[in-house]
Amino acid sequence: MSYFKLKSHAKINLALNVIGKSNSLHKIESIVSFLRLHDEILIKKIKERKHKIKFIGKFSKKIKSKNTVSKLFEIIDKKKILKDKYQIIIKKNIPSEAGLGGGSMNAASILKFLIKRKLIKIGKKEIFQISNLIGFDVVLGLYAKNLILNSNNTIKTFSIKKKKYVLIIKPNFGCKTREIFSGVKKFSKSKFSPASKKMFSVGFLREMKNDLEPITLNKYQKLNDLKKYLEKLSNIEFVRMTGSGSALIVYFKSGKKCEDAGKKVKKKFRNYWCKTSKTI
Repeated sequence: MSYFKLKSHAKINLALNVIGKSNSLHKIESIVSFLRLHDEILIKKIKERKHKIKFIGKFSKKIKSKNTVSKLFEIIDKKKILKDKYQIIIKKNIPSEAGLGGGSMNAASILKFLIKRKLIKIGKKEIFQISNLIGFDVVLGLYAKNLILNSNNTIKTFSIKKKKYVLIIKPNFGCKTREIFSGVKKFSKSKFSPASKKMFSVGFLREMKNDLEPITLNKYQKLNDLKKYLEKLSNIEFVRMTGSGSALIVYFKSGKKCEDAGKKVKKKFRNYWCKTSKTI
């Protein structure tokens, strides 16, 4: 049997507010887009007693044996909703601990594939339940569209014709989500309800923020210095950290200006990962 090929796109938080806390989990609202940058997933049915999961590529070395994908199959097997076993090979083009949702989007892409191919048959409520058991942002990957996550955990998607050109810079260290969230001492007021298309405009986004960014910049001086440098680049729209970091995103109107800035940044920060991309 030949492999099915899937694309698992990187997620970016254009803006993010931490608006409260419920039990041990923080409540957030966020404006989210997905990038052309993606991991490559191969999946096929095998005649084995166990699933086989393998990570390859530049960013595969630090992935532990217990990961979002293994967790997904562990949950599915426990529920006994998948008949066969599968081999999964994931080429990691998205760095981990960057705020780009690489691992969560891998799990979401595979779950979406199993549902679409009717290999598992479950209702919407159970889909969300499985997603939340893996990670709070997995559900976003089931949409993989421009979306707004509201304060009441509802998701509204939007078709945005005007694409954003982005320069992604990740320094030579990562940020652990739980550690960064533990630094949240105060909450923001909800600003994305009701959700609307205008919230994806540069004018609106410039006025927004990522509540996790000051916590991360305060913790990592290198990241603080990097942002100050990026804000001085020519022809930028704005600079913002995505998720809990450590990747910073520079937004541009023009693909050419984005590419030119990328060359300059790569020359300046040779030990940092730097990639240009575009929203889908």
